[in-house]
Amino acid sequence: MNTKSNPYYSTESFLFYNGEFKKASETTTDLYGQTLHYGYGAFEGIRSYKTDEGTKIFKAVEHYERLKKSCELINIPFEYSLEDLIEKSYQLLEMNNLDDAYLRPIVFCDPNMSLTKPTGVNLMICAWKWGTYLGDNLLHLSVSSYCRPHPKSIKIEAKVCGHYINSILATNEAKNNGFDEALLLDCEGYVAEGPGANLFFEKNGVLYTPQLGNILPGITRTTIIELCNNHGIKIQEGQFTLDQLFQADAAFYCGTAAEVIGIKSIDKKEFPLDWEKSLGKKLQTAYKNLVTANQFSLQN
Repeated sequence: MNTKSNPYYSTESFLFYNGEFKKASETTTDLYGQTLHYGYGAFEGIRSYKTDEGTKIFKAVEHYERLKKSCELINIPFEYSLEDLIEKSYQLLEMNNLDDAYLRPIVFCDPNMSLTKPTGVNLMICAWKWGTYLGDNLLHLSVSSYCRPHPKSIKIEAKVCGHYINSILATNEAKNNGFDEALLLDCEGYVAEGPGANLFFEKNGVLYTPQLGNILPGITRTTIIELCNNHGIKIQEGQFTLDQLFQADAAFYCGTAAEVIGIKSIDKKEFPLDWEKSLGKKLQTAYKNLVTANQFSLQN
């Protein structure tokens, strides 16, 4: 593995690779892998947090279940024990002296230059210290010229490596035009999601979020909905137009990497409600309290 100019690990960092813990600097992979050439692989993004009871991985079961489902949806064999993967994830954090960290499990395929089922698969888990993906400041978004893929063209609910070319194109377009991040519509023109985060917006004390079907079913998205139910916040899922979004009082993105981050404007149109007085701010605080206060699902 090439360690030159890599900000995610040092030469002494460990990763978990095909059943063994190895130094990242001493680990190699085949350059003819099907995942490298065609994006045929599945991955997860998971966060761990330092709590009063030690390091805790937030919703580890849910993340590894989604990894398994993603593989199944695109016909990649997945024969790993979820319990074992969670145990190895905690060991990996300890070996790398990490508590507040980001974990990246990925299932990738053996060498295969044909567009056929995998001849074999590999699993790697790495971890590094990573701040909030979109930063801590309110975001200025632009509506992307790229739309989310049609759900009949791919398995939209799977977190698949190749799908993120769409996200990269949208993000780079936004940044090249002076914005912080993009907002993508679905193929029918309804509001969908960000390149790596789900969208919520507020209007008259009610929270709205795009329905499943054209978006990735985010685990943080599910957590936000759970928090709304627990805090008596009314929430509606559905298909929403850009006009409805532009008329909103406030909005925010959420995701494992991004956590909960407020949106200041879309296409330079600012939301009128002060972020500090918004439902998004309340949920941002509730989410942070949840992940750092040992209030995890009973399965973890």
